Amino acid sequence: MKRNNNSIFFLLMLLASIGFFPACDSFTDFGDTNVDPNRTNKPVTAALITNAITGMGAAFITEGLYCQYFAQSQYTDGSLYSRVEGGFGTYSGVLYDLQNVIINNTDADLKTAAIVQGSNANQIAVSRILKAYYFARLTDYFGDLPYTQALTGEVKPVYDAQQTIYNGLFKELDEAVKQFDGGVAARGDILFSGNITRWKKFANSLRLVLAIRISKADAATGATQAKAALAADGGVITANADNAMLNYPGGNFNNPWYAAYLTRQDQAISEIMVKMLNERTDPRLNSFATADKTGKITGIPYGLPREQAIQFTNANPTWSFVLAPSFRAAATPHAILTSADVTLARAEAASMGWTTENAEQLYKDGIKLSMEYWKVFSQASFDAYNANALVAFKAGDNAGNLEKIRLQRWFTFYPDGLQGWSEWRRTGVPALKPTPFAINSSKQIVRRYIYPATEATLNGVNYQAAVGKISGGDTNDGKVWWDK
Repeated sequence: MKRNNNSIFFLLMLLASIGFFPACDSFTDFGDTNVDPNRTNKPVTAALITNAITGMGAAFITEGLYCQYFAQSQYTDGSLYSRVEGGFGTYSGVLYDLQNVIINNTDADLKTAAIVQGSNANQIAVSRILKAYYFARLTDYFGDLPYTQALTGEVKPVYDAQQTIYNGLFKELDEAVKQFDGGVAARGDILFSGNITRWKKFANSLRLVLAIRISKADAATGATQAKAALAADGGVITANADNAMLNYPGGNFNNPWYAAYLTRQDQAISEIMVKMLNERTDPRLNSFATADKTGKITGIPYGLPREQAIQFTNANPTWSFVLAPSFRAAATPHAILTSADVTLARAEAASMGWTTENAEQLYKDGIKLSMEYWKVFSQASFDAYNANALVAFKAGDNAGNLEKIRLQRWFTFYPDGLQGWSEWRRTGVPALKPTPFAINSSKQIVRRYIYPATEATLNGVNYQAAVGKISGGDTNDGKVWWDK
């Protein structure tokens, strides 16, 4: 699961010590004979950071099918809940790279060379935030995972409880924000261009979102972490100018939704999403999907078998792609976390009594920020939207208001399927129903990803211990810790 370069090193040393290599008095006299002039023998930590940030840009289509943001036009196995096994490639890929950045900026023999890529502390802080981001993604897919022994060279790491992982993520984000110094910003930063204040806002905002996610599993810790995130140095994202946006130049590096339609035109906005937005006269619909020449947006019914999906699209050839063209062009920036997401998280925290902020005002502010982000805001449409009975806060209806906040969070995460799926699993909002054509044995919406099959053989003891703790077992029907 992880690379173990130490084992290779010690094997080579052992072979040398027993005379495996032939004796040669001039063994050290080869000079630069075998040195590739096109490669560096020093770690380019900036490149590792760039690569890690690039990996943040994903469409999360399958997860968007589970939370019914999207529907499929022909190949419909995803929305019919075919078996889904996840992968652990993140460990040997981006997480391994980020750990190398940390090692090269911590080790006494390496840190002097690494400092040319930015101060050691700043490179470490950025890497810790990115590691927290990726570990949060992984654990929200699977639940329990190798965490404390991951990336240490341990070939059979134990699986930590998801609660332990979340506590570790809170610690990482807290300490990373405090670790930034006044030195040169980390190079390779294509997310915030070295702006340390924005990195702090992102870290604190991510901490807040994660704190809300454990509201039903550990409300006390969630409340503590939410308040700490809001009070932390740098604050949280409050304006669209500070959104975490991954920019794409086009060419070889394109927006993931542009890439999704390059070879196949298989993803549509779901009829469910269109209906819900229309019921609220939500102007964001015009940005969430591609309208036909008459301005009409047609969602595909969710969870159809292939034959029925093809019949529908043949009868409705102008069915709507996900996102308006301007939001999925090759060089369109891709949202990682926005002020609307964060402001509505604050509204939920206030509604649950975790903070003394004004939940209703934050709710309205979050909707406005979302409309502005999607470029559909006008005061008239905003006022009309908030007057809609399905949207408006109702005095004395705390439970109903909390549900409206949670629904708006589901809307604002669109089209990020992983976040939408995670919020639905946590809250049950909106009240989604599984497709009647489901092909899985339970006929229910997928709740988690199955561990990679190789874990049973490569790390069997720890894998079996983890599986024994999952409610529902290592299946797509099992639940992660915070999914109550």
